[in-house]
Amino acid sequence: YERTKGDRESISVPGGGGGAGIVLRGVQLRGVVRADHAEEGREQRRADDDGRISWFTGDRELAAAAGKRPFHVAMTAMADPYSRWQSRIMYKRAKAAGAGAEEMGGFTRVLHSGEADDLMGEIPTVVVNPLPPGADRTMGLCTMAGKSRDSGRVIDFLPDQDNNYRYILMAEPDHIFVKPLPNLVREDRPVAYPFFYIRPAKQEKILRKYYPEEKGPVTNIDPIGNSPVIIKKSALTKIAPTWMNMSLEMKMDNKTDKAFGWVLEMYAYAVASALHGVHHILYKDFMIQPPWDLSVGETFIIHYTYGCDYSLKGELTYGKIGEWRFDKRSYLKGPLPRNLSLPPPGVPESVVTLVKMVNEATANIPGWDDDDDDDNSEL
Repeated sequence: YERTKGDRESISVPGGGGGAGIVLRGVQLRGVVRADHAEEGREQRRADDDGRISWFTGDRELAAAAGKRPFHVAMTAMADPYSRWQSRIMYKRAKAAGAGAEEMGGFTRVLHSGEADDLMGEIPTVVVNPLPPGADRTMGLCTMAGKSRDSGRVIDFLPDQDNNYRYILMAEPDHIFVKPLPNLVREDRPVAYPFFYIRPAKQEKILRKYYPEEKGPVTNIDPIGNSPVIIKKSALTKIAPTWMNMSLEMKMDNKTDKAFGWVLEMYAYAVASALHGVHHILYKDFMIQPPWDLSVGETFIIHYTYGCDYSLKGELTYGKIGEWRFDKRSYLKGPLPRNLSLPPPGVPESVVTLVKMVNEATANIPGWDDDDDDDNSEL
C-alpha cells in the first residue's frame, strides 16, 4: 500500500482475487433468533475441489495459514419492504464479490425487528430487539457489539471462539459491491470513507458537549460515519458501548438532534472513536455515491443514497423528477421491478453500472416479485 503524509492518511490497494470464505456458525445474542449456515458452507466446500477457499466454506485455518485477514460483513437492516429488497440485492452482490475475494468472509444481516422473518432462509441473519420508539432510529450497527441497556451484556454477533475473525466490515442495505474487497486495515488502524457532510470543525460548538477541550481539537474527530468501516473486532467492542450511549445522549438533546438530523449516529460513531483514541484511515476509493461521483474507477462499493434523475439527453436534473430516473425512494412499499431500463446515452458510468448490477442481482434472486406491492408510487 501507499501512504501519503499529512493530517490524514490514504491508502491504495490492489483489487481482490482468488477465493475466500468463512461460515457463519452459532451466534450468541440476548435470547434472540439466530440463523446457522454451517451446513450450507460444508456443501459448498465439497463442491470446490480446486483448493480455493470459497464463500461460506468455514475453512478459517486455510485463510489464516495463507496470511489473509478475513473480515465479516455485518449489515444492519429493518423488516419493512423498503429495507427487505435492498438487503436482498446487497447480499446477492456480496456473495458475488465474496466468491472472488481472498479476505471477504461471512455475512450477517442484523435485523432490528425483534422477530424472525422469511428472509432468514435466504440471508444469514441475527435478530435484535428494537429500542423504544423515538430512540430506535438513532441506533444502527452499534447494537451489534454495544452494551444493551436492558440486558447489560455485550452483544457478540460473531461466531464463538472464532479468533480468525478479527475484523468487521460495517455495511448498509443500499451498498452494492462492485468487485472483491480486500481488508484495507493497515497497522491495526481501521479504514473508513470520508463524508463531505460530516464536518467536525463546523459543528465545534455542539460537539464540545461530547468531546471536551481537554481531549484536544475537534479535528481529532474523523469526518466519517459508521459505514462503510472495516475495523478490528476488539476496537469495535471497545467503541460500541460509548457509541450507543453517545447516540442516545445526542438524540435526547433537542439542539443536537436538530443540528445533526439523520447523520446523528454517524457523528456519534466518529466522536466515540475519537474519545477512545481510535483514528481511521480515510479512503476515498472505498465507495462512490452516484450521481455526484461520475466514474466507478477503483472503488469497491456503490452507495445509492441519492436519486438519479436525467433528461433523455443524459443531462442531470437533480431536484426535479427526470424523464429517466433511479431513486430507491420510489419503492418504499415493495421491490423495484426486474430489468430496469438503462439510462439514456450521456449518463455517467457510475449510474449505468449501478443499474446494471441491480438488474443482474434481481434477475438471479428467486421469488423477487413475491413482495411486490402495486401501490409503489413515485415520490
